[in-house]
Amino acid sequence: MNRIDQLKIFLKDQPNDAFLKHALALEYVKINDDEAAQLLFEENKKEQPEYVATYYHLGQLLIRNNQTEAAIQVWEEGMKWAKHQKDDHSYRELRSIHEEWTFD
Repeated sequence: MNRIDQLKIFLKDQPNDAFLKHALALEYVKINDDEAAQLLFEENKKEQPEYVATYYHLGQLLIRNNQTEAAIQVWEEGMKWAKHQKDDHSYRELRSIHEEWTFD
């Protein structure tokens, strides 16, 4: 059984687990199933917006699919959540990638 199948089984038992959805989305990214990955990232963002890791990886996926403006907005939203949670590490990561794509 591969990791995708394992994660799907875990999600059946815990359908609202943001970590499991995030892990499954990352597995989809690895196999270039961007549509499935984006759906899971977007679900996490909508249902559990405080799960800050989603914003970094969703933004990267959007960049990979030539959606720069959308990625920048996602990172900005993630920075707000990270700041709200006093998660300085995530905030710095999000700010760094945001600056990389917005620096003129």
